[in-house]
Amino acid sequence: MPKGWWGRLLWIDLSRKEAKPVEYPSEWALDYLGGRGLAARIIWEYLEPGTDPLGPKNLFIMAVGPLTGLPLPSSGKMVVAAKSPLTGGYGDGNVGTWASVHMRRAGWDAIVFTGAADKPTVVVVEDDKVSFEDADDLWGLDTWKTEEKLRERYGKNVGIVEIGPAGENLVKYATVMSQEGRSGGRPGMGAVMGSKKLKAVVIKGTKEIPLHDAKRVRSEGAKAYIDVKKAQAYDFWMRQGTMMTIDWAQEASVLPTYNFSEGVFDGFKGINGYRMEELKIDQRGCPYCNMVCGNVIKDAEELPSELDYENVAMLGSNLGLDDLQKVGVLNRLADKYGIDTISVGSVMGWATEASHNGLLDGVKLEWGDYEAYKTLLEDISLRRGELGNLLAEGVASACKAKGGCDYAIHVKGLEVSAYDCHAAPGMALAYATSSIGAHHKDAWVISWEVATDRFAYSKEKAAKVIELQRIRGGLFESFVACRLPWVEVGLSLDYYPKILSAATGVSYDWEKLYNVADRIYALIRAIWIRELNGWSREMDMPPAKWFKKPLTKGPHAGAKLDYDKYNQLLNYYYELRGWDERGVPRKETLRKLGLGFVEDTLEKIVGLN
Repeated sequence: MPKGWWGRLLWIDLSRKEAKPVEYPSEWALDYLGGRGLAARIIWEYLEPGTDPLGPKNLFIMAVGPLTGLPLPSSGKMVVAAKSPLTGGYGDGNVGTWASVHMRRAGWDAIVFTGAADKPTVVVVEDDKVSFEDADDLWGLDTWKTEEKLRERYGKNVGIVEIGPAGENLVKYATVMSQEGRSGGRPGMGAVMGSKKLKAVVIKGTKEIPLHDAKRVRSEGAKAYIDVKKAQAYDFWMRQGTMMTIDWAQEASVLPTYNFSEGVFDGFKGINGYRMEELKIDQRGCPYCNMVCGNVIKDAEELPSELDYENVAMLGSNLGLDDLQKVGVLNRLADKYGIDTISVGSVMGWATEASHNGLLDGVKLEWGDYEAYKTLLEDISLRRGELGNLLAEGVASACKAKGGCDYAIHVKGLEVSAYDCHAAPGMALAYATSSIGAHHKDAWVISWEVATDRFAYSKEKAAKVIELQRIRGGLFESFVACRLPWVEVGLSLDYYPKILSAATGVSYDWEKLYNVADRIYALIRAIWIRELNGWSREMDMPPAKWFKKPLTKGPHAGAKLDYDKYNQLLNYYYELRGWDERGVPRKETLRKLGLGFVEDTLEKIVGLN
């Protein structure tokens, strides 16, 4: 195994309360790097096909990468992955947490949980030592209180990830939480932990991360830190972070409003970055970050709430709520319950529209009704009442039960994050082809699209989506490091192959890295095909509302997606990826990427071209 990786997985069987190290092939490190790539390779190799996502045989994976925990900007990230209970396919997310740094120092590239404990459990990892601790006293507690008690028990200098009541109650979009606001795993990674009775993982590592050239890593990392702070955009970023996007999205007519019915919101100034600055009391960030993005306000209940663009848009404009302090309460409750703010904002938006159309058996919800949304968010997190239980299953399931699927805003079962795409076909493609279902992290193409030919359905646009998927969804998710220094303040991408090569002693150029990213995307598509036992290009289609119901307000009133043109755009995407007209990787592509081991399985299920 080259330097830069430990070459070891920690395999934990919760049913048997057993833990053992598992060495993995060096080719996995070289071909998939770590994080998302390593998690996908583990899932393909070890997950029994057709496994119930909430059954004991599902794997819950925490994975870091060769850049995690190194002295470079924003390297304190880990990926959490599993078969998703929300979508039935591959699911993951990343969390900024000290647990990622401690995991690297403890000597593990990934921790894999299988089985299910017979009662609530905390797993404690201290270097090579693993213990299973009773968590009966923690079960039912919110994420803040859980972490507070665990720090009292194990010390402040540990890394902790945990779930809240939403994960315990198997809400299909429950997340993994850390540090009172760090959240990851939108496709239900928290529910997978809950199904295993795994309340929390505590990690303490004391080893030195093995590096090929530690001096060069430190030198390049130090220069990168300086470049971040010297960036022209740095000062304004430190004022508003991602909250600056509210004004941009309003101007561009992509701000999700009234369940993605419009792209502009009359009350946007009540929830924007300038309003946040007036209320700001603190900032929080992930380990090793010098451009922290977590802006904390005092919410309407006089408690701290850590805000960013996605949760404010989905719990604000998408619900017709124009009071940032009230949005802050909804966001804080979601974080404490351990539920995804994007998905819960989407299901409550769908429920409001469904109630207006008489689909919810006498339930009446009105846009902007803060008290009703607060109660409903709690109902969902606790699976309380018929509507709470219904919405806990996700918008795709809810609309199948009640109708209203034409305005259920999701792809592959995962609710769309906070960009309306009536007038943004490239971003619609990015959502539709994201590797976990509709999410912006894989390819935030919308700023480039708005600045160029936004209404084009061109091959160039499909190529741009793939380029960004390679960098953001393929590489940053596998390094594992945060993409925001590059995205938001323009840190040069060239730092990453230089630091990777210094850390590992393996020479990486962009052609080689893009090949890694393409391999990861094709493997994840193979996992989807295997777990769904089939595939159709309909799986790569955006929500119906964007085709059927045009915008009525703003500079692009009347805009909607064109079905035929979108299909041509999707054809371009498949062609450039080397996938067939169904969205299935071709034999030639699989072999070129070194994925011949998936051929037989895919041939049996869908046939290969």
